[in-house]
Order: sequence, then C-alpha cells, then structure tokens
Amino acid sequence: MSNSRSSSIPRGHQVVRVDNTSLAVRTPSPLRTLDDVRLQVAYEVAIRSITRAKSLDGVKIGVSLTLSKDEDEFFLYKVADMIAYQLQLTSFLFAIATTGPSLVHRPNPVVFVASSQEFVQRAILLTSAKFIGRIRSGAQLSPVCWAGLIDGIGTSTYDDDAFWDILHKCSRAPMDPTLPPPGSRSINQILSDVRAQLQRITPQQALDELREPEVGAPTFLVDIRPVAERELGGIQGSLVIERNVLEWRFDPKSNSRLAIADRYDLRIIVFCQEGDTSSLAAYSLQQLGLLNATDIIGGYQAWKDAGLPVDDRAGVRALIE
Repeated sequence: MSNSRSSSIPRGHQVVRVDNTSLAVRTPSPLRTLDDVRLQVAYEVAIRSITRAKSLDGVKIGVSLTLSKDEDEFFLYKVADMIAYQLQLTSFLFAIATTGPSLVHRPNPVVFVASSQEFVQRAILLTSAKFIGRIRSGAQLSPVCWAGLIDGIGTSTYDDDAFWDILHKCSRAPMDPTLPPPGSRSINQILSDVRAQLQRITPQQALDELREPEVGAPTFLVDIRPVAERELGGIQGSLVIERNVLEWRFDPKSNSRLAIADRYDLRIIVFCQEGDTSSLAAYSLQQLGLLNATDIIGGYQAWKDAGLPVDDRAGVRALIE
C-alpha cells in the first residue's frame, strides 16, 4: 500500500505527514528568474517614487535617482511603465535616472515619463538648458516618454536640484498672459518707487552744481544715452558712459572703474534723453554705495528746452568716452 502511494507522487514533490492517518502533497514554488527579480525591484522603485512625489497645481511630480548598473535604461523603462500604469488616471511628470559611474563607462540614462506630451516637451527643453554640454543623446520613446544619456548624473547635488526645478517649472498651470503674476510691478511702478529714493534735480540745478558743487566732492555730468541719440546733440564736457557698463565704471571696487571713481562720495548726475532710464541708472549707482548719485528731471530734452548750453558737434562734445 505504502509503495503504491509513493509511486504515484510526481518526482520533485514532497510528502508531508499531516497527522497519523493521512498524507498531503506540497508542491514547491517555482524558481524566480533574474527578470522576475528586476521586475519586482522596478515595481518597488516605482511605488517608492510615487509615495515620495509632490503635488503642484494638480500635477504629481517626482524624481527617482538609482545606483548605476549595466543595462540601466531597460530597468528605467520598466519603472516608467509601472509609474504610468499606477497613475493612469492622474496628471503626472516623473524624472528617473541612474547616478554614479556606469559599469560600462558611459553616460547615465535618464527617462521622463508623463501623463501628457506637453509635459514631456517642456521637460526636454528645460533639460537641454539645465545640462548644457552634458547631454549625449536623446530620443522620444512615445509621445509621453523621453529617454536620453547625460554625463555624470549624481556627481554633485546640483543634478537632483536641477531635476526638481525642471519638474516644478514644467508642471505649473498655464497662466493668463494678460494677468500679472503675484508680486510683479509695472515699469511705471518701479520707476515711481526708484524716484522716491532719489533727490532729483532740474537742468538748471544741475548746471549750478557743476559750476559750484554743493557737496565737497567732485561732480560729474554723465550721458548714458545710446549713440543714435547722442548724434542729435549733447552737452559738451559730459562723460559719455554707455548704460550697460555704467556700474562697472563707477564702482570703486570694480577692476574696470574709471580713474576718478576711487571714492564713494562722488556727485554723479546722470541724464538720458527724457529722464526715465537715468532714474533707474542713478538708483543702481546708489545701490553700489554712491549715495550722492541722482539724475536730471526731463533729461537732455529738458536741458535743451531750458535754453542751457548744448553742442551738436559729436566729435568734440565728450572729453571722455
């Protein structure tokens, strides 16, 4: 009897005694393959990424950086597929990449997966800007998935911050282009705020100061107008300093400063064509510590309208340019 029962049990199975009267057959679990293990790990990485994700404007965003191994891109594809499957009813954008040196000594694979093509397109453009000179290749795997190779991912804290910044900027809800963002100011508001910090002077006051300075420091009249406006007339003896280099020419700490800009109490009177740009320029000089800087109300046009000395000979007008 015993021999008959034993012979009927398939090879590879175990007989387990349950009690004194009966026997049960237990089938061993099939062996797991390497692909099974990698699939399980990919699932765990996907779930961990989703758990740690943030929400911004209704979009779930997350960054997952894993240690580098061979054939990383195929592993990342599986992670991306599982994230997409788990979040198929949600708006999302995720960046998945490996970190550190690859076993085959090549750039690190990076994958962006999202719920919409627009998110992926934004991510591609911002990644190109964030990782200039480090992107070796890139391809659109599908409308909602992009993969590329980037040098040295994870070699500095910059990379993790860069990926998060990309996701934040990509996932923001579109704004009404006519609606100013919170905290923004119009140029008229900025100009008004700047002028509240200045003691602006009239053209006549500027001329009087040049003849008899009110402060015990050298006084200079500075023309910051572009060359096209200077060719129409100017003030002989003024210093011609292009607006884009003004701060560097008068900052006493600058290596590009003028020889006269060796002290902070200079009286610098800036003028432009109509007195708007000059206010911003004078305020910028004050921010450098040149607290006596100011500008002319109405600019060169007001100077000319007041009948003060002007010179239309551009070649002899400026003593220093």
